[in-house]
Amino acid sequence: MKALYTILLLIASNTFMTFAWYGHLKFSEMSWSKSLGLFGIILVSWGIAFFEYVLQVPANRIGFKSMGGPFSLVELKVLQEVITLTVFTVFSLVFFKTETLRMNHLIGFMFLVLAVYFIFKK
Repeated sequence: MKALYTILLLIASNTFMTFAWYGHLKFSEMSWSKSLGLFGIILVSWGIAFFEYVLQVPANRIGFKSMGGPFSLVELKVLQEVITLTVFTVFSLVFFKTETLRMNHLIGFMFLVLAVYFIFKK
């Protein structure tokens, strides 16, 4: 059950992270952001990123073996990276209609799946 909680928290955390890091690129299309300068956009993104940390820290604490979880530190990091790229891919395809998923992206993702396999192999 801790593995599932960890993964769900990481997905939620990465969703906030992706919106904080890349969502601001779409803010220019929204009327409320027209009066904000770069510093204002940074503050908005920072506010969104706060929720990433609110979810990321518990995910790592729940999931880490030394704290009773099922994952080693390396396993947590690899999970984090794969989840990050998955969330980012969905985000970019949904919110940025000009982005496309190409064959080289799919091949790269297959290598990431192989990385997960080898990291978790005992």
